[in-house]
Amino acid sequence: MPIASKIREAMERSSWIRQMFEEGARLKAEFGADNVFDFSLGNPNLSPPEAFRTVLHELLEEDPPGCHGYMPNAGYPEVRAAVAAQVSCDQGTTVGASQVVMTVGAGGALNAVLRAILDPGDEVVVPKPYFVEYDFYLANHGGVLKTVPTSAEFDLLLEPLEGAINPRTRAVLLNSPNNPTGKVYSRPSLERLRAVIERKSAELGRVIYLIADEPYRNIAYEGIEVPGIFSIFPNAVVCSSYSKDLSLPGERIGYVAVNPTVAETETLVGAITLTNRILGFVNAPALMQRVVGRLQGTTVDIGLYRRNRDRLYEGLVEAGYTCHRPEGAFYLFPRSPIPDDVAFVRILQRENILGVPGSGFGGPGYFRLAYCCSYATVERSLPGFRRALLAATAVG
Repeated sequence: MPIASKIREAMERSSWIRQMFEEGARLKAEFGADNVFDFSLGNPNLSPPEAFRTVLHELLEEDPPGCHGYMPNAGYPEVRAAVAAQVSCDQGTTVGASQVVMTVGAGGALNAVLRAILDPGDEVVVPKPYFVEYDFYLANHGGVLKTVPTSAEFDLLLEPLEGAINPRTRAVLLNSPNNPTGKVYSRPSLERLRAVIERKSAELGRVIYLIADEPYRNIAYEGIEVPGIFSIFPNAVVCSSYSKDLSLPGERIGYVAVNPTVAETETLVGAITLTNRILGFVNAPALMQRVVGRLQGTTVDIGLYRRNRDRLYEGLVEAGYTCHRPEGAFYLFPRSPIPDDVAFVRILQRENILGVPGSGFGGPGYFRLAYCCSYATVERSLPGFRRALLAATAVG
């Protein structure tokens, strides 16, 4: 066999998101881009804010000696300080530059953290549905993913979560605002989770971390609060990126922030700095570090996402679909009108609509739509959604 068996298995169950994205390229070549309604990939269609171009041009003009060379593996000190100041505002806790590590996106951040805290066989508890890559990130480091159900509204269910925590549990991993559901976990819900984690940590004599995956923190609607994790969980780590709120997914720039109240904070930050290097990232991209260091507090206009959300949600509900209005991020997670969500996504494809089966997120019976697209795509797709629903119920 020319490749590793685990990688062969991973390829066979590889991300539905990418599969549908590639299918979209084929359909667009055949029918024209305007006639394909691609809701498959969370790839923001909004351009970065104008301030991004301004700062980028300034930095290219400055171009001081050594600016494209290595820096400390944790990142430029001045950038870490700028990020720490913003994280302090977001989290309601004073965070210093020494508690921040710049990373290659949120994916790089999560991998660095997991490599730093996991021994082979250690488990991480994740509410489902969940971001599909978590399976692979855990496998990268010998970790075991333990999923637990959420409520009908996708909120945390504490009884099954507590039941999943055992002597091998090292962390609980949350993604809020959530991909794929758009759910934002409330402060009361998180405070109840803190009590569970503290109780189980004391019972097991083992630190259980709360890892917050927060690339959508700044994409929340109607003024809903995205609670500061550090103000709730003492042993918490935040992983984030600028992929979504600055529309820079291809630039691969993010960070890890460690709560100053974490036991042996300096040791944990040192471990993450090391894993950031030895996983092959070495350091976050130099130019993008310097860019985001000057853009703290800047985001795209999420009002455009809200407009898409409202039209898509209202259009689907009017057509007869069942779904919850997302509180954040830019995903809708409707219930499939037939039990087989994969089959229904295939029906949508006949209308040149690209979604992703919920099964790929641990949420069978649903499908995900990424509405970070043009408003015209949303509007023009609605007749196709109606026809697909009629076709599915006729078959069902």
